[in-house]
Amino acid sequence: MKDTSAGDRNKAGSSGGSGGHLLVRRVMQVTMFLVGFAVLWMCLYNSASPFGFSTFSHYFNIAESSKADYDPELESVLRSASMKDKTVIIATLNDAWAEPGSIFDVFLESFRLGNQTQRLLKHLVVITWDQKTHARCLALHKHCYHLETKGDNFTGEVFYMTPNYLHMMWKRTEFLGSVLDMGYNFVFTDTDIMWLRDPFKQFYKDADFQIACDLFNGNSYDLKNMPNGGFKYVKSNNRTIWFYKFWFNSRNANPRLNEQDVLNKIKTHPLISNMKLKIRFLSTSYFGGFCQASKDFNKVSTMHANCCVGLENKVNDLKILLEDWKKYMSLSENEKKQSHPSWSVPQSCRTSFQRAKRRKKNKGRL
Repeated sequence: MKDTSAGDRNKAGSSGGSGGHLLVRRVMQVTMFLVGFAVLWMCLYNSASPFGFSTFSHYFNIAESSKADYDPELESVLRSASMKDKTVIIATLNDAWAEPGSIFDVFLESFRLGNQTQRLLKHLVVITWDQKTHARCLALHKHCYHLETKGDNFTGEVFYMTPNYLHMMWKRTEFLGSVLDMGYNFVFTDTDIMWLRDPFKQFYKDADFQIACDLFNGNSYDLKNMPNGGFKYVKSNNRTIWFYKFWFNSRNANPRLNEQDVLNKIKTHPLISNMKLKIRFLSTSYFGGFCQASKDFNKVSTMHANCCVGLENKVNDLKILLEDWKKYMSLSENEKKQSHPSWSVPQSCRTSFQRAKRRKKNKGRL
């Protein structure tokens, strides 16, 4: 009888081998299909994004990115000015706004005239754009830091929405992101904002990022509110560090927009909700301005010379605003409760945009 066992084994081995190769090919085909589909999906997702940069690989790996080496002098100034919970108040300043009798003087005076605000000056860090401004700052205030900006010139009055203005606003956003990266919370304030009461009592405890509004619709959660980048309270954590990087890089797809307008575009982006960033909008009842005033003097914390262009217009109206405030503060507690004072401003600011447009139009005719 023929021994067929070897042949049978060879056939079985050959059959098993071809079956194994077939299985491997199918697995590889399925794998390649899935990889291709994933790549295609990410490409389509990113191309649909209005920002034109890598939305996944770069911005979700916050923990893996190495910390930059920060200026020891900046660390020293922040540490010296910070509250117990590592919170600082930050303002930026250039030469035009630092001149005697200009915005910076009015800004500091508001802290001295405000209700329980003078003590907050020890937590204020003023970021200066040039050496002359830095010297002026140190003559008036303890915590000043000169931010080196190679090749930039922010000394004179920087006019709204000019290329120099946009560049300065994005430099500011980038710098504030680095403060978060260093582990500090901050309240950022424009220097044309008058501090009349301690704002910390009105901040939301559960928010990562809270910001004042040009126009507030009554709902602090509603993303349809119109934010104003001149006043915000931001806590340092992975969500806000990521957000500031996302916000700063969004400028690339919006080169003609300022940081406030770009914020309006990205605030509803799905990546922000995916990161679970807690955003709240501050009521103009407490954080008002010339766009939408805080009508109740017994509630107001800050007033902003927004909806206004031109340094002289702002200085003029802010000085009038502080006179209104001084009259209110001179009242007794009963008189404050019973009276219903109103602001005498805006005055010069009311028509500032129209006058600026006329000047630009007339200049073009020359």
